[in-house]
Amino acid sequence: MLNLIGYASIFIPAAILVRYLKKIKYNERAGSGPVSSIIKLCVFGLEQIKPSLEEGSSAANTPPQEKTVWQMTVTLIICFIGLQVSFLTWGVLQERIMKYDYGATDTQSGEKFRNSQFLVFINRILAFILSSSVVIFTRQPRHTAPLYKYSYCSFSNIMSSWFQYEALKFVSFPAQVLGKACKIIPVMLMGKVVSRKSYHYYEYVTAAMISLGVSLFLLSRGEGNKQWSTATSFSGVILMVGYMLFDSFTSNWQGALFTTHKMSSVQMMMGVNLFSVLFTSVSLVEQGTMFSSLEFMFKYPQFMYHALLLSLCSATGQLFIYYCISQFGAVTFTIIMTIRQGLAILLSCIIYHHSVAQVGLLGILVVFTALFARIYFGKKSKSAKTNLKGLVKTEQSQSLLGNGKA
Repeated sequence: MLNLIGYASIFIPAAILVRYLKKIKYNERAGSGPVSSIIKLCVFGLEQIKPSLEEGSSAANTPPQEKTVWQMTVTLIICFIGLQVSFLTWGVLQERIMKYDYGATDTQSGEKFRNSQFLVFINRILAFILSSSVVIFTRQPRHTAPLYKYSYCSFSNIMSSWFQYEALKFVSFPAQVLGKACKIIPVMLMGKVVSRKSYHYYEYVTAAMISLGVSLFLLSRGEGNKQWSTATSFSGVILMVGYMLFDSFTSNWQGALFTTHKMSSVQMMMGVNLFSVLFTSVSLVEQGTMFSSLEFMFKYPQFMYHALLLSLCSATGQLFIYYCISQFGAVTFTIIMTIRQGLAILLSCIIYHHSVAQVGLLGILVVFTALFARIYFGKKSKSAKTNLKGLVKTEQSQSLLGNGKA
């Protein structure tokens, strides 16, 4: 709750200021000084400035070449593998950091690092530095989005994490599994709200099948565990709903920004991490835990090394996240991350020779059936659209010829 108060101390005053500046139309009356330029960049962006002929009129008039099916397939496979490797490694490193006794010897017990928010701060600041360096030293598309728009998905990402961690205290294992596995449908529904997207019936059916399959597989792994709680309180349900709402908003809002402003995935990464660093740093300072965490870091160099590795995995994972959303959308990204949960357990079963129950095998079969069905019907739908466009063009050309003869 203290974290939430810290975030609100930035978010609420900033929201009031942005609304006021828009109300008085500050961009129309402001001068050309550095302060005015920064304010306009943060609140209004560069949407009103159009590229000149010197900036590449030929490039502007030439539509980007669409990728072939084979190129999109290879890109999707690379995103899938990159996300799996980055976040599986990140999860292992995070668990090691939170459970490792730093400074332990044969005669003296060590200390555990408890402040997970400081780890988030370290992850975000390294990701911001890396993405900023890429933006500065490489050619990027013209950035037109107001910077404050990145704060929405940054804040919703932080809030989804908070709801997720709090929900674990009040919900049972089956409820946790169902909540995480069924995120695809809330993401699709949020897409209709945020971006006014429409989905085919087969997309809803396959999303439900993937959620069912992953749930069956994950629940089959918990059947033998006698220790997980079976009680789910009403508070836990509310927290899980909050987690799914904020999580589905995050990826859809990022997808909407990509569609509207055409920024690169690295520009998106820089903007989101800018506000994540701001939110977490202010919250840490207000709680008085920033300096104690820094003291722990310099006291134990091994912790600094572990935190650096964790941050590199997080930054790499973010690159794949934003690129995946920019190329394939929020729903495809959510499907990949949902399958990741089952894949992590499946790999554990293979490595440690654990058996998979029949219900788990059924779940795997349902997931792969849904994926193949989604690919098949998606290809069929695109083919139908292409044929329809060709038919319309043919009719238009025939109509023009007929008018010419007349």
